[in-house]
Amino acid sequence: MRIGLIVVGIVLLGLGVWVAMGKLTYPSTETPIKFGQLEVKTTVDKPVPAPIGYAGIVIGGVLILAGALKKQ
Repeated sequence: MRIGLIVVGIVLLGLGVWVAMGKLTYPSTETPIKFGQLEVKTTVDKPVPAPIGYAGIVIGGVLILAGALKKQ
């Protein structure tokens, strides 16, 4: 269980840093031009908000500490 907490914490910490740096994106469809029935849609990659990355860093750090300090 202890190793599991540490591994999950490391993964969350890494993903949190990746998101906080703005490297993780998701596709979003936008409609910039609309003429009656005719619509022009574009797909834009938007970055995941940085506060989600910060939360991942904090939660990952807490899980790493909990795994390291847990008694067997």
